[in-house]
Amino acid sequence: MQKEVFVRLRASLCFAISLMLGLSGITFSAHAQAPGNSSAAVKQRADHLLAEMSTQEKIGQLSQLFYFGPNVKIPGFDSGPSIETQIAKGEVGSLLFITDPATINRMQKIAVQDSPHHIPLIFGFDVIHGLRTIFPVPLAQAASWDPVMVSRDQSIAAMEARSVGIDWAFAPMVDIARDPRWGRMVEGAGSDPYLGAAMAAAQVRGFQGAYPGAPNHILACAKHFAGYGAAEGGRDYDASYISDSQLWNVYLPPFHAAVKAGVATLMSAYMDLNDVPATGNQWLLQDVLRRDWKFDGYVVSDANAVRNLQTHGFAQDQEDAAVRAFKAGVNMEMAIGQTAYDSELSKALQQGVITGQQLDDAVRPILEMKMRLGLFEHPYVDVARSQRILDDPAHRTAARIAAERSAVLLRNEGGLLPLNKTRYHNIAVIGPLADSQRDTLGPWTFDENLSETVTVLQGLRNAFGASAKITYAPGAQMHRKFPSMFDALDRGKKPPVWTPAQARQQMQQAIDLARKSDLVVMVLGEHQNMSGEAASSDSLKLPGDQEQLLQSVAATGKPLVLVLMNGRPLNIKWAALHVPAILDVWYPGSQGGNAVANLLLGKSVPGGKLPFDWPRDVGQVPIPYAHNLTHEPQNQARRYWDEASTPLYPFGYGLSYTAFAFSHLQIDKSSVSKKEDVHVSVDVTNTGKLAGDEVAQLYIHQEYGNASRPVRELKGFERITLQPGQTKTLQFTLGKEQLQYWSQALHRWTYDPSTYDVWVGDDSTATMHAKFVVTN
Repeated sequence: MQKEVFVRLRASLCFAISLMLGLSGITFSAHAQAPGNSSAAVKQRADHLLAEMSTQEKIGQLSQLFYFGPNVKIPGFDSGPSIETQIAKGEVGSLLFITDPATINRMQKIAVQDSPHHIPLIFGFDVIHGLRTIFPVPLAQAASWDPVMVSRDQSIAAMEARSVGIDWAFAPMVDIARDPRWGRMVEGAGSDPYLGAAMAAAQVRGFQGAYPGAPNHILACAKHFAGYGAAEGGRDYDASYISDSQLWNVYLPPFHAAVKAGVATLMSAYMDLNDVPATGNQWLLQDVLRRDWKFDGYVVSDANAVRNLQTHGFAQDQEDAAVRAFKAGVNMEMAIGQTAYDSELSKALQQGVITGQQLDDAVRPILEMKMRLGLFEHPYVDVARSQRILDDPAHRTAARIAAERSAVLLRNEGGLLPLNKTRYHNIAVIGPLADSQRDTLGPWTFDENLSETVTVLQGLRNAFGASAKITYAPGAQMHRKFPSMFDALDRGKKPPVWTPAQARQQMQQAIDLARKSDLVVMVLGEHQNMSGEAASSDSLKLPGDQEQLLQSVAATGKPLVLVLMNGRPLNIKWAALHVPAILDVWYPGSQGGNAVANLLLGKSVPGGKLPFDWPRDVGQVPIPYAHNLTHEPQNQARRYWDEASTPLYPFGYGLSYTAFAFSHLQIDKSSVSKKEDVHVSVDVTNTGKLAGDEVAQLYIHQEYGNASRPVRELKGFERITLQPGQTKTLQFTLGKEQLQYWSQALHRWTYDPSTYDVWVGDDSTATMHAKFVVTN
């Protein structure tokens, strides 16, 4: 895809307002709106336009097509009229995968000037963790446990996207993932519904601002509704079988949080949910989303998901697929080539299978969102403004800070970190990811400036300057057994494949380099195309010969720091026993190398925490901390005869260069009625010698009731910065919202009278404990 560079003056006032909103942590209702742009006024305007539109134009608004460029042909999908011809006829409502402002303006001009009622297009794109400035991947952002930062960073991503003409991001992905074999774990917030809900709401606020259509913001799209993260075997696109209890208590809360935060759109999922495809699931899209949650935006299908209802063996043919998705509540069909809606819905309307009122109801929210975005008044990109927004150095600073705040220190034996800059003068940097710009960014980036990406090797050289000799050897290679579906879109350089003899030579060179050094920094993990969509794995082992390389370098006896780049927990059992310092930086983004250098040298203190339980081996998964006690709870840690049943690192775990103490856990009432709240307070003290961040985490357990409840559940957290010796008192509230759950026995939400345990500490194994009783 060709990109043109344009200059654009930054709308600094609107940006400042958006940042202040993000910093305040303000939440917005689903009905928040621009002054003078009331829901009633927008609806009236949309109804007036609907009354004038033809049936084919209405169906056209329900169609979203991929556009990869005029010279890109997709096998099996390159027949039929050109996209330009379809736009001119009013047969397309949205395009996706365009980032060039000139192309966006050209397509928009056809829609606005040539289509029957001059209805502008809405342009969507996968703005997952940045557009030009790439932030850490979403899983890393969740590891920050910092919703304010996440909201701020997604507002920057939104500003960059809007500057080039993108109106709509296919994010956040809020699927709960408890099987790390699933490749798309990297795109979400981990395994916990409470943390996931907080991150979902934060991202919606960041993308959309105070209301859908806010200046310099774009529409968010919570995906994939719902249960996609529970795919069998961790295999992308496979079916999910989820009990009602788990669906309501684990998988749906982040989506509900996104809806309550005002998300404008949702995306239906690919897979079968309990034998009914999510894209044709009326219970999900009508009963839950619209009736129970009062969602009034629109739903878009995942790519080709409507047509694939026939592939599922659910729909009889393409007409049946279109009708089933439409009646289920999918407003817009995303597809490569012609949509099933475009080819089939007019027939269904003529035959009385669907009604004109149903068609209008499906189209209306799409028109309303285009009106809220101001596309009818301002359809074109002001290309003179784009480049200054995209080049704003403040965005790169924000990316570096996000990478620093997302990193998780897993091990630091002997206080090896932070490094003493004056002690080390000959540093070996080893590993296939240490100088890979593309892998530093991670998956789901398509419009980045690759040349400005700072690798770990470059970041260390920037930090040490002339004070140390820093040499590099890759040492090992790794490759996917099957190619990625995104390889054709990847602009990163593909290294040549080594022969076995070359592989042995490269490993020996790395070992020899380590022997000559006084410090080794190894950067290992997974290539970016080993995480993300169509990137599931049946193993959590370090790919390729990295484990052998790690053990061989460690055998040299030199001080060793392991830096991990990954989108899932990997099998590092050996490293956890033998490598003194382990820092997980995930895929840290555009400024990843500078962030890693700052972390290793102590210019920034690690404060991230794991958003999942880190398994010892793939055979343990899933291994969530929020499990039930079940039979013989005293033997919970001995469920296997050949391995402990505990994780390698627990949920919420993360070390620091300083130390913290929790004390004075207090609950204001020992007994309350169901109408009262309980207030919990705790003191957190920095007992170390450096300033640092701690994440205080509150967990509960209901001791008895209408169902067996998880042994622990996260119900509150706060990330704070403390100076040495400083103490801060934190307050948490527990009430109906935190203590209720969906009971499979009662088939409804319930809030049981019971005794409740409370723990507060620095991870899910916290020991500081108190109790309170809830009565009727």
